[in-house]
Amino acid sequence: MLTVRVLGAAAGGGFPQWNANSAACRRARSGDPAAPPATQASIAVSANGRDWVVVNASPDLRAQIEASPPLQPRGDLRSSPIVSVVLTNGDIDALAGLLHLREGTPFSLYAEPRVLSILAENPVFNVLERDIVPRRPLAAGIWEPLLKVNEDPTGVEVRAFPVPGKIPLYLEDGVDEASLLDADAGTLGLEIRSGDSRFVYVANCAALPPEVTEEIAAAPLLFFDGTLFTDDEMIRQGAGRKTGRRMGHMSLDGPEGSMAKLLPLGIGRTVFIHINNTNPILLRDSPERRRVEAAGFEVAFDGMEVRL
Repeated sequence: MLTVRVLGAAAGGGFPQWNANSAACRRARSGDPAAPPATQASIAVSANGRDWVVVNASPDLRAQIEASPPLQPRGDLRSSPIVSVVLTNGDIDALAGLLHLREGTPFSLYAEPRVLSILAENPVFNVLERDIVPRRPLAAGIWEPLLKVNEDPTGVEVRAFPVPGKIPLYLEDGVDEASLLDADAGTLGLEIRSGDSRFVYVANCAALPPEVTEEIAAAPLLFFDGTLFTDDEMIRQGAGRKTGRRMGHMSLDGPEGSMAKLLPLGIGRTVFIHINNTNPILLRDSPERRRVEAAGFEVAFDGMEVRL
């Protein structure tokens, strides 16, 4: 059996975002039950309820641990049930939380080789001592048993596959605009399994070409990129100058949107995650939320738990 716990459902900046004064963010700050706050996207997975694998170490990771009793220390004076961390890209949203895990408790760190290179080139990540936190490359297309630092199995296996994405924002300087969106940018989707239980996690995705739809078709559970409802919503709301596509994300709505593309794929449950603060599906009483749910999709929330 697999237990999947959503640590954070929101995109970068969370909901409410620290510098956002939109009506939706004001509702979240006021305690409106139809606008529940959400931290930045991450999940935790366990095959036994004791050892946990965190997928993407968000900047909110410390707060997420404190909000999730299964991830809190329960052994030695200094200990953690987090035994592995898997990164699916090199964005700040996915790796900044590693700095919260620097106090000398061992865990294994898995990532695509280019993401490991980003960590190696930035000396701030040397606070994670390599003899305590070994860095292990994640190859695409093969099943990889996730191991603890001592090589004991976690009971969780992953198979990574490339998805169209964008290079991290902090690496954009000097890169030609046409090269920012790159199918080979180091963005990964993950199929995760233990025994007969499995699900797919694709929290960042710029497009759904046939090779990606083949990976996710007929999955019993899919967590998928729900960043924006419409491609230009940040521009229309005055919250930014970029479209969703320019940021490396599909939008939910429209004939080329993720809802239309996912519906025919025979997926058991699709849960949208990594949801930007401008996306009205964060509001439980919005027309957009009703449309998403009427189509059979779900919206992730902090603390959501699924057992497979």
